[in-house]
Amino acid sequence: MKTLRLLTTTLALGGALAPAGYWHSSGERWPAYAAVTTTAAAAERKPLYYRDPGGAPAWSAGPKKDAQGRDYLPIYDEDEPAAEPPKAKPQQANASRKILYYRNPMGLPDTSPVPKKDPMGMDYVPVYEGDETDDGTVRLSPGKIQRTGVKSEPAERRSISVAVKAPGTIQLDERCISVIAMRAESFVQKIADVTTGTRVKAGQPLMEVYSSAIASAAAEYLATLNSKVVGGVEAYGRGSRQRLMNLDVPEPVITAMEKSKVAPVTVQWTAPRDGIVLERNAIEGMRANPGDVLFRIADTSVVWALVDVAERDLGNIAVGQPVTVRARSFAGRSFAGKIAVVHPQVNRDTRTVRVRIELANPDAALLPDMYVDANIDTADSTPVLAVPDSSVLDTGSRQAVLVDKGEGRFEPREVKLGRRGGGYVEVRNGLAAGEAVVTSANFLIDAESNLKAALKGFAEAGPSRPEARSHSGMGEHK
Repeated sequence: MKTLRLLTTTLALGGALAPAGYWHSSGERWPAYAAVTTTAAAAERKPLYYRDPGGAPAWSAGPKKDAQGRDYLPIYDEDEPAAEPPKAKPQQANASRKILYYRNPMGLPDTSPVPKKDPMGMDYVPVYEGDETDDGTVRLSPGKIQRTGVKSEPAERRSISVAVKAPGTIQLDERCISVIAMRAESFVQKIADVTTGTRVKAGQPLMEVYSSAIASAAAEYLATLNSKVVGGVEAYGRGSRQRLMNLDVPEPVITAMEKSKVAPVTVQWTAPRDGIVLERNAIEGMRANPGDVLFRIADTSVVWALVDVAERDLGNIAVGQPVTVRARSFAGRSFAGKIAVVHPQVNRDTRTVRVRIELANPDAALLPDMYVDANIDTADSTPVLAVPDSSVLDTGSRQAVLVDKGEGRFEPREVKLGRRGGGYVEVRNGLAAGEAVVTSANFLIDAESNLKAALKGFAEAGPSRPEARSHSGMGEHK
């Protein structure tokens, strides 16, 4: 009785507390109550199919074993997974708005007049009337504008400073070089303590020279001065003095002869200008033939910087423009000058133009053949309409900017550019003062809206149709 009561209680509880088994007093073992209830329940169900015990994609209509000898697991009706939830339906059209066409969900230049799926199974997005404009603008959602860091700046009038840099060397001013050479056969009697590189002053003695031609002309001139013959003496004397001048006798020597009435044996030659002795060929006792260069003196208070300007920058330079020259030998020091001459010839090998810059050199710091770098200031005081360099999208054949129309709308607009400098570029056509242009993340907007195709469609005055709009890169991007 106790056994029957326990069985009744266990069945009433659904077998939840059923023991694993029970032995009758006669020694006969009763089956486990849990197994009894499970077998009874299993008998009432019929497996739908059997699946692989390891989870492999293998099924069987009847009992079966896998390669390891394990039984396939039965799958019953209640074990079958629930049906997949219905897939999201394609974006339903708003009945109150007219659909113009359907665009590619990934932003590709592809449209369809009817609902369609892309190769990845994504539904094309409907574009309603009013969302698509014919003015070539591109729309971005506020969230996308914030994430991409779009920044705008108004176009303003400003002076464009174009810095032209060119390398060059220091050369002597050709107008400040003097050569001392004899005009008649002469002999160098004595040379002053002057050597190559010595700085001399105008009138400083350089050498004493004896010349028979000079001595003869001096004696003749003194004879005319001492003569008491009247009539034609003054004219004859002027001719004798001119002969001395033709022999390049220094004026102080002629004046001294007129005062002393004595012809000197040797004539003292002096420096004709302040400067540096670049060349000394005179040697004591040497014979100097007419035309032989004995001394070469140059004034270095003003020097030239000969720089080579690239051919592309030739239109930005002009005579009189200020130039800042920096010598590689003096770090941190600059020399101010102006363009004096622009040579009228282009070097066919280097495609450069020689430009001459005059520089003051009072302390003689700039030496001939010294390397320098010139920075030519080509700033024009006349303000022009300019935008930042970063706002220009340059495809090579055309240039464009993105005009910020407000409310997330951006209009690609083709512009004509001028000079560049100081981080700004001149806009000669296509933009008005005060219009805001995108200066940051404009390339991201370009990628988002297929700007190149938009410019093409904007330039071609084609018919307004969905196919044409799909290639113009316009559409709502959120």
